[in-house]
Amino acid sequence: MKRILIPTGGVIMATGLLAAGLAGAAQADPTTAADPMAASAANAKAIAEFWADNNGAALKAATASDIWDKADVAKLQSKGGYSSDTKPGSTAPIGQEKKTTSKVQNVNMPKTIGKVFFVNSKGEKKWCSATSIQSKYRNLVATAGHCVYDTANNTEVVSKWVFVPGYYQGKSPWGIYVGKQAFTHYDFDVYEDYDRDYAFVTVYNGVQLGAGKATKVTIEEYKAATAKGQVTDIKATQVSKEEYESAIKDPTKYPYYDIKPGTAKKVTGPDYPGAIVDKKEVTKAEYEEAAKKGTGRGQGFIYGDPVVEMVDKDAYDAWKGEKKTDAAGNYLITHYYVQEWYVPGTDTKYYRLDYYVIEGFAKDAGRLGDNVGGQGFAWNQPTGKYVRVVGYPAAPHPDGNKAYTGVTPKWCYGKTTKKLVGSAAKKIEEHVALKCAMTEGADGGPWLYKYSNSKRLGYVNGVTSTFNDQDGNGRVDYISSPYFDGETNTVYKAAANVWSGKIV
Repeated sequence: MKRILIPTGGVIMATGLLAAGLAGAAQADPTTAADPMAASAANAKAIAEFWADNNGAALKAATASDIWDKADVAKLQSKGGYSSDTKPGSTAPIGQEKKTTSKVQNVNMPKTIGKVFFVNSKGEKKWCSATSIQSKYRNLVATAGHCVYDTANNTEVVSKWVFVPGYYQGKSPWGIYVGKQAFTHYDFDVYEDYDRDYAFVTVYNGVQLGAGKATKVTIEEYKAATAKGQVTDIKATQVSKEEYESAIKDPTKYPYYDIKPGTAKKVTGPDYPGAIVDKKEVTKAEYEEAAKKGTGRGQGFIYGDPVVEMVDKDAYDAWKGEKKTDAAGNYLITHYYVQEWYVPGTDTKYYRLDYYVIEGFAKDAGRLGDNVGGQGFAWNQPTGKYVRVVGYPAAPHPDGNKAYTGVTPKWCYGKTTKKLVGSAAKKIEEHVALKCAMTEGADGGPWLYKYSNSKRLGYVNGVTSTFNDQDGNGRVDYISSPYFDGETNTVYKAAANVWSGKIV
């Protein structure tokens, strides 16, 4: 057991008020740090939608965690190591898998594992490995601390954190579970001590999202829904010239018609023989200038009305015009249009604009542990015991060889060693290690002690933290985990007894 202490000096102790404050701090819990993530159900729903929109486009765009560089790839050392602080203990797993009498040759991957997705301080979409773990309310995820806290930004909690068990290429078969509160050891939260590189995150009930019914509405209803941040859409339907010409005779009844000019000739106004109006996108300043001159609108057409569009962050950052984010964190850009006149060419096509409000569905998927079970938890266990480690490795080895894709989970199996990984930059003194060639992306994945291949359950006795090259050939050959001791159990218990609730 290691404890990082705050140094004290004569100047500090001479200040009575500060000394009293330190005395009060000493009475507080010196082990557990807890930080909020999605503070409300509405915020959590917006986060789930961020990842699920466009058939899981954001999930597919995420890349593996990459906080380790070549300089961090260290060799194992035989000195030092962990020390247990209490008697060994464990908490039993939960699950519905039934034990079978048949001998299974293949490794059955646990249903509890998946990926955690988040956005770091640079705005990058990232992922790590993780597992569902047993808790009172069946709502807890175990992963690495650096997969929850952004160590590049003073160890602040990352944003838009979700857990997707059974994740595969944008699919979330058991739903998306949004993080509500993160628990870690105080030494990792405050000092980035990688001997405490683990975290337990309470999650809301899972949510399953999908494209809902598109309801056709008036332009007024469309504008009102867009202003509220609802998902809206405009669709153009090609119509005949006769239908178009009939419609524009009564713009109060049919104000939603448009045409695409083809080889049309642009003219100055409606007085030109055969001239028809169309819309042209302009800047806000050009729009306001046209409005002053009275040329921005005409005959009840809507071509001058601004249109707000919801986009992804890349399109938002690239947009040079007016843009903003709403209360749910959605990225919104505004288009401005004015009308222009032209004479249609022979190949001109005519379109009707229809306006829709998309009412997507959000279905409660239930509690995490009820759906996939939860691994048990073990602490103060001796090394030299067999564990099965599972994760989604994706990064290349230090020499550039890319052995993994990160698409499907992989596993390692063997005995743990007390030899530690000596990285002074990460303050590592008490890790345990395992011979394994998995690379980044597998970080956060569980080290499962006493894993039952038939039940697909065991005891989380570590999480992958570092990747190491023992023989110096440019390939990862050992991984390491913080040693789970009594203080780890204290952090786990603090998280395992916290309720989270539903999103919908």
